[in-house]
Amino acid sequence: MRLLIINPNTSKGVTERIREAANAAAEPDDHFTTICPSFGPELIVTPQDAELASRAVVETVKAYNAPCDGIVLASFGNTGAEEVRALRPDVPVIGIATAAFAVAGALGGPFGIVTFGQSLVPGLTDKAKEAGVGGQLIGVDALAINDFGDPGTVQCRYRRELGQLCSEMQQRGATSIVMGGGPLAGLAAKIGAHCPVPLIDGTSSAISIIRSATLGTSPQ
Repeated sequence: MRLLIINPNTSKGVTERIREAANAAAEPDDHFTTICPSFGPELIVTPQDAELASRAVVETVKAYNAPCDGIVLASFGNTGAEEVRALRPDVPVIGIATAAFAVAGALGGPFGIVTFGQSLVPGLTDKAKEAGVGGQLIGVDALAINDFGDPGTVQCRYRRELGQLCSEMQQRGATSIVMGGGPLAGLAAKIGAHCPVPLIDGTSSAISIIRSATLGTSPQ
């Protein structure tokens, strides 16, 4: 399976976290290309960020000439998804928020979201509602900091604190937890052994969904 995986922000560190998470989900014959745009915001927080990042994602897809079997948009805003689907109707296109919330919905029961920035809480709440799982969401917990620094290293610097938030979310009644935000890609596998409920990674969830969608199809 050949996938184009796009980090819609321009952080090289976040792109590397996403690449690591994607490669960890790869099977022997898979070929994943993980890239970020050449312009746009380092982190997508505001509507203006999202608009610019969407344009950057579209230009990135237009410039990609290699064959692929699917496209993953690795932001929890599903940034540029509609535009990319219009541009590439020949392949499945999925954002990591859509994928993560699909898994949470399939698992059933109440779930929570753990993220790294207070400013991200409203947007993540809205995305859960848009995905149709708002009724299952019991809350969104974020690090109690205002300036989390380099988004590419946030999961390394605050791993213990993020793990603690997961434990607290489970104690509140969550039967699964979505790790919210591209910068947390791959963290679920690193701390999951210390949490008694499933931690859902958007990148690996998106890859699994595309794999299921393309199962049995011939390479293009």
